[in-house]
Amino acid sequence: MTPVPIRYGARPCSLVVCRGCCCGDDRKNPGTDHAGQLARLREAAAASGGRLAVRTSDCLGPCAQANIVVVQPSTEGRRRGGRAAWVGFTLDEDCLDDILAWTAAGGPGIVPPPATLALQMIDPPKN
Repeated sequence: MTPVPIRYGARPCSLVVCRGCCCGDDRKNPGTDHAGQLARLREAAAASGGRLAVRTSDCLGPCAQANIVVVQPSTEGRRRGGRAAWVGFTLDEDCLDDILAWTAAGGPGIVPPPATLALQMIDPPKN
């Protein structure tokens, strides 16, 4: 996928990585390198030239579907109708590959998600 250039001052596509009570917890999901996954996402953001941002959050709510990553659209993606996509069960490298490829191509509102990633999308919690 080809990266989409962003305009000056525009908000990039961003990832909100849950690191609350269950997400990122070895007791909940043993065998997953939670710290390594977060480091990989942050390295990708640092190498993106400002096209991707990553931050962590306390518990986002759907603990039964941990680990949760919310893919937020860029300014352009939101202008084109993109909305935040909640991805559950982000426990392996293939899922991270899909998330990073999707965001590099523009993310929500710019390009559809890879089919395998679309299968992992969940509804956000209702407040």
